[in-house]
Amino acid sequence: MKAITVDVAVIGAGTAGMAAYRAACDAGAKTVLIESGEFGTTCARVGCMPSKLLLAAANGLHDARALAPRGIEGTHALEADIRRVLDYVRRERDYFVNGVVKEVRSMAEGDIVRGQARFELPTTLVIDDQTRVTAGRIVIAVGAAPFVPDKLKVFSDKLITSDQLFELRTLPRRIAVFGAGPIALELGQALARLDIDVFMFAKGGSVAALTDTPVRDALAAILADEFYFDPDAKFDEINLRDGKPYMHFTSPDGRARRESFDLVLAATGRAPNLKSLALEQAGIELNDKGVPIFDETTMRCGDSAIFIAGDCDGTRPWLHDAADEGKLAGDNAARYPDVQPVKRKVSFSIVFCEPQATMVGASYDDLDKQMTVTGEVSFESQGRSRVMRQNQGLLHVYADAKTGKLRGAQGCGPAMEHIGHLIAWALQLDLTLDEMLKLPFYHPVIEEGLRSALNDADRKCYEERSEKPPALPNAAGY
Repeated sequence: MKAITVDVAVIGAGTAGMAAYRAACDAGAKTVLIESGEFGTTCARVGCMPSKLLLAAANGLHDARALAPRGIEGTHALEADIRRVLDYVRRERDYFVNGVVKEVRSMAEGDIVRGQARFELPTTLVIDDQTRVTAGRIVIAVGAAPFVPDKLKVFSDKLITSDQLFELRTLPRRIAVFGAGPIALELGQALARLDIDVFMFAKGGSVAALTDTPVRDALAAILADEFYFDPDAKFDEINLRDGKPYMHFTSPDGRARRESFDLVLAATGRAPNLKSLALEQAGIELNDKGVPIFDETTMRCGDSAIFIAGDCDGTRPWLHDAADEGKLAGDNAARYPDVQPVKRKVSFSIVFCEPQATMVGASYDDLDKQMTVTGEVSFESQGRSRVMRQNQGLLHVYADAKTGKLRGAQGCGPAMEHIGHLIAWALQLDLTLDEMLKLPFYHPVIEEGLRSALNDADRKCYEERSEKPPALPNAAGY
């Protein structure tokens, strides 16, 4: 068996793994990067980028058809050439993938080890029973794979995941989508806007992982106006009939329905790729889901020389966090045992359906409701949103009732990708509502809706303290 000895071994060449590799190398550590699958990262190959490409095409068609109320005629006749749309998505997807592959090819010769890694000892890995890697420190960055509930496996070859969707050469006439997280909402809406008959089913009422009930319900209602959407589906039967997925269920209005589909898309989340690692040999503590217990400020697993980063750690499944975690894990692996904690960036997520959804900062469920005020704005009458004919959605911002410190936000509406960034930056800077309201807001912009929500929260804070709020200029929400 071939033997390799290094300072740091990184398992996984996705976003987190490549960031860890670069950080360890920059710190002067002799490092190898181990990968068993294709290079290209989840984001570039099957995640962020191809989904946004499909959405962009679908939204273009949707927006063009919506021009009639503005006096633009003839757009109703537009239609999508599905084969060309999918070919375009793959070509552009491959551009992003090739950028990652090019970076891998630029790495030093001998730094890449191909094959499936498993722990033999806490500091020893065996790769495909052909190579033994002895490392002073190890970074686990193996990512995650689509999770498919057992009950959906009855659909056999009529069942696909998001990893397979982008390889289709055409699209089915009717599709059932299971899930209501970011992947399900983005892909389901894109398919609906490309004239595919979409039925979306979820369980427990969850929508975009939102925990603020009015915001969640607002998003669900808007989406349900565009395609069939049941966030808490109840099934009497799911099966294959005559080779086609068949479902007997009760719709939200109480009616019994029987529908058949051409294909089923399981977009029910992703699970860490940890089973093949033989973590029982790593000498680290695991939680009840089999994921290593680690310190988020260092990415270190217990008091070991093992670190973890990216989607496989089960915490923040977003690319920007995977990159941050990878760099932190790689830095600390290289400097071990002189491990240095850092203050993590504010938790921040966006779902790119329309209306977009965002969650920033503290989870609504984790807040002390008696010590929290909620500022609210509806986008139905917000000026710029109405001009753009995107006047749907609801934004809630949360602040400490006594200090006025911003704590978090959840919302759905136009340009939430930008609103969310402003809130995340304010949280990172530890701003109060008063401090945010002293910042400039142009007119007319969607950000004026954020100002309205901040003003509402600020007023409630002063009411809690039985004080009069300061006079602030330009407080209108238009």
